Amino acid sequence: MSEKKKYVYFFSKELTDGSKDLKNLLGGKGANLAEMTSIGMRVPPGFTLTTEACNLYQKENCISDTVKKEVLENLNQLEKITGKKFGDSERPLLVSVRSGARVSMPGMMDTVLNLGLTETVTEGLANESGDERFSWDSYRRFIQMYADVVLGVNTSLLEIQLEDLKDDLGIKEDYEIPAKDLRGLCQSYKKTILEESGVVFPEDPFDQLWKAVEAVFSSWNNPRAIKYREINNISGEWGTAVNVQSMVFGNLGDDCATGVCFSRNPSTGEEGVFGEYLINAQGEDVVAGVRTPSPMNDFSVNDVNSGQRTLQAVMPKVYQELEEICEKLENHYGDMQDIEFTIEKDCLYLLQTRNAKRTARAALKIAMALLDSGVISREEAIFHVTPNQVEELLHPGLDPNYAKDEAAKGLPASPGAVSGVIALSADEAVRLKEKNINCILVRQETSPEDISGMVASAGILTARGGMTSHAAVVARGMGKTCVAGCSSLVILENEQSIVIGGKKISKDETITIEGTTGKVFVGEIPTIEADFDDDFIKFMEIADSYRKLKVRTNADTPKDLKNALKFGAEGIGLCRTEHMFFDSERIMTVREMIFASSTKERKESLSKILPFQKNDFYELFKSLEGRPCNIRLLDPPLHEFLPAEKEDQINLAKGMNLTPEELEERIKSLHEFNPMLGHRGCRLGISHPEIYEIQIRAIVEAAYECDQEGVDVNSEIMVPLISTISEFKLIKELALDLIKEYEEKFNKKLHFKVGTMIELPRAAIIADQVAEVADFFSFGTNDLTQTTFGLSRDDSGKFLPSYVEMGILEEDPFVSLDHDGVGFLVSHATKLGKKVNSSMHIGICGEHGGEPKSIDFCHQLGLDYVSCSPFRVPVARLAAAQSALKER
Repeated sequence: MSEKKKYVYFFSKELTDGSKDLKNLLGGKGANLAEMTSIGMRVPPGFTLTTEACNLYQKENCISDTVKKEVLENLNQLEKITGKKFGDSERPLLVSVRSGARVSMPGMMDTVLNLGLTETVTEGLANESGDERFSWDSYRRFIQMYADVVLGVNTSLLEIQLEDLKDDLGIKEDYEIPAKDLRGLCQSYKKTILEESGVVFPEDPFDQLWKAVEAVFSSWNNPRAIKYREINNISGEWGTAVNVQSMVFGNLGDDCATGVCFSRNPSTGEEGVFGEYLINAQGEDVVAGVRTPSPMNDFSVNDVNSGQRTLQAVMPKVYQELEEICEKLENHYGDMQDIEFTIEKDCLYLLQTRNAKRTARAALKIAMALLDSGVISREEAIFHVTPNQVEELLHPGLDPNYAKDEAAKGLPASPGAVSGVIALSADEAVRLKEKNINCILVRQETSPEDISGMVASAGILTARGGMTSHAAVVARGMGKTCVAGCSSLVILENEQSIVIGGKKISKDETITIEGTTGKVFVGEIPTIEADFDDDFIKFMEIADSYRKLKVRTNADTPKDLKNALKFGAEGIGLCRTEHMFFDSERIMTVREMIFASSTKERKESLSKILPFQKNDFYELFKSLEGRPCNIRLLDPPLHEFLPAEKEDQINLAKGMNLTPEELEERIKSLHEFNPMLGHRGCRLGISHPEIYEIQIRAIVEAAYECDQEGVDVNSEIMVPLISTISEFKLIKELALDLIKEYEEKFNKKLHFKVGTMIELPRAAIIADQVAEVADFFSFGTNDLTQTTFGLSRDDSGKFLPSYVEMGILEEDPFVSLDHDGVGFLVSHATKLGKKVNSSMHIGICGEHGGEPKSIDFCHQLGLDYVSCSPFRVPVARLAAAQSALKER
C-alpha cells in the first residue's frame, strides 16, 4: 500500500519534518527554515505547504480539501507551541504568508505579513502588547499588503493617503504617526479598497489565510515571475511552496529591528558580516527602500548610510550573536549566506537563510576563500561559480586615462562600467533595446514590475535603496551593472528628464555608471578590458583539470585570436575567411572578382587577394604555435560583398568603369530569393573553383612559410554547406592536388586535414558516407538549427520570444541547442562518423559552443571540442568542467 502524500510540513524546535535536502518539495525558504530549526537556530515556528500543493492548486484552481485539512492540523499544532490562538483577541496568533520556490527569485512573488488581524484582534493586540501604536501600525501594514497581493488594488492610492497624512502631521517617517491617526488611516484604506475592488476588507482571519495562500500560489504565474523564469531558465512546472510562519515583530519599539545581512560582502566577496537594518520596522521596509537602512557594522558603511549608527553599536550583544550565526550557517551550508532577521525586544530571530546572490567577482573570491579554508573541496569550488558569472568577470572598466568628472555617487551594487541613454521606465528600456540602443534604466527604486526593463537595459541606476534593495539583488543575479541609492539623483517624470550633479539631462542623453565604485558620469566614457587576478587563473586551472572537452575559439583576425588565447583557447575551431574579404583594402578587389566576365579575369583579381589571405593565415599560424586552426573556405553568397546603398553603388560603378545601369543589372543577376539556401558554400566553390583554389593556396603557402621559420602548423581546411558526398569529394580532390603541388615544390610533406562543416540535415543523415573521406566534422549549429527548424535566425526574433512565453518552445533554439531535433542530428552524425572513422575529431563551432547547456550536451555526446567567441572561452572551460564532474 502506497504511503499517503504529505502536503504540509511543520518546523519548530519541538518538531521539524523537513530538511535542506527537501528543497524541491519545500522550496528553498521552507527547506532552510526546517534546516535552521533542526540545528538549533532561533526560528519562529510555522509550516510549509509544498510545491506539490501548488501544482495541485494550479490543476484544480482551488485549495483542495485534503490540503486545507493538513493546514488546519498544522495551524492547531502551531497554536499549541506558541500558546497563542489564530483569530483570538486576547492572545492573537499572527502569521506571515510567504512564497518560496526551490531557487531564489527575489521580489518576483508575493508576501503578506501580520495576517490574522481584524479590528477586534488589533484591539486585543494593543492590550496584550501595551502598545496601541504598534498594533495599528501592524494592521495598517497588513491592509496595504493584503490589498496589493490578494485583492489586486493599486496600492499607490493607499501610499498617497499615507504620504498626505504625514504631510498634514508635519512628520517624515511612518513610525512617527500616532495611534489614533493610524486607526483613522486603516478606515480610510478600507473605504478606498471597497471603492476600487468592490470587496469589503475581510474580518474573518481564516478567510484571509485561504485567500493569501491562493494569492501566493497564483503569484507563481504572475507576469514578473514568468519573465524571471524565462531569464533564468526556471521550469514553470516546479511551482512554489508557501511558508506560514508565526510573526515576530521588529516594529514594537526602539529595542526592535529588522534587517538583511550577508556572511560576506556580496559585491566584493570580502570576509565579514555585511548588511543593513532598520530600528522599529518590518522586513519589507528594508528591501522596498522606503527608508534608508543603517549599516550592520563599520564594514557595511557606505556614502549613503555613513551618518547612521551601526547595529554593532546599538545592540552589541545581538550583533555578536548574529556574527556567530553567520559563521555557523556559512560553514554548515558551505557557501555565503543571505540572512533575513528580526529583533523583537532584544531577542534575535532568523526568518530565512539562502545561498546569497553575488557578483561574479565575489563568487570567485568566495569560492577560493572557502576552498583555502577547507570548508569546501576543489570539486565543490567549481560549482560555486556559474559559467555566466565567469563571463561577467570579463566586464569592462572605465579607461583610467580618460578625463572624467564624477557627477554623482551612489552605492556600488553590481560591478562593471556601461554607458547608455536614459530610460525612465521599463517599457522605454524595452523599446530602446528593440532599436539596438544601449540604455540605463533610471528609477527611484526598481520593483518586480520593472523586470523586463532591467533585462533590456545595459545598467541600472536608482535614487533610493541600499545594497540589499531589489535593484541591487536582482542586478547582481543578472550580472548587470548597477548603482543604487544615488541620493543626489532627482527624477523629473513630467519633464522626462533627470537632475544629477546639478545638471538637468533629458532622457535621450547619455550617462555612464560604474557599478564597481558607485560613480555616475554625464556622457559616454570609454572602457577597457578586465584583468585576470591570481584567483581567476587558479580557479580556471582547477576547472581545466576536470574537463574532457577541448575549447577552441571562433577567430578571424590575430587580434581576436590574441584575446582568445589569453582566455585559454586551445586553437581555432572556426576561421571565417569571408570576414577577411571585407577589409577596406581588399573589398574593391573582391568586387572586381565578382564582376569579372570570365574565369581569366576572375583569376587575375583573385591573384591580388592571395598575398593578403596568405599573410592572414601566416599571422594566425604564428600565434597558434602548433595549435589547431580550422579554416572554413568561403561560405556566403557573393552578393553580400556588394554595396546596398545607392550612393555606394554609384561610387563602385565609377571605380569599375561601368555605368550605374550596368552595375545595377549585374547586381540584379546575383539576386537570390532565398540566399541562405542558394548559391553559397561549397556550391560557390564548385561553380567557381578558382575562388577556393586561391584560398587553399594561401593556406598552404602560409603553412610552408611558417615551417621554414620553425613554427609548427596544425591546419584544418573545412568545406562548408555540403549536402552530398560528391560535393565534398570534388573540393577535397582540389585541395589534395594543390597540397601535393607544394609538397613537390618544397620537397617536404606537411600534414593538412580536410574535413567538412555539417550544417544541413542531409549531411548529418549521410554522415557515415562523408566520414569515409572526411578527416573531421564540425557542426555549424547556427545553420543546422535554421535548416532543421525552417527558421531564419535573422527574422524569427519577431515571434520566437512569444513561442517561448507560450511554451511552444522551452528556449530560443538559436541560444540553447535544441536536443530533440538538432541535437538528434548531431548525435546521429557523431555516432555514424565515429563508427566509420574512429580517429576523426568532431566539434561544434556555432554560437552554441559558448552556451552552458549546449556544452553539457556536447560533453554527453563525447565530442572532442566546442568552439566559441573569444570572450566566451572561459565560460566554455568552466561549463565543460562542471559537465565532467556531474558524471562522478
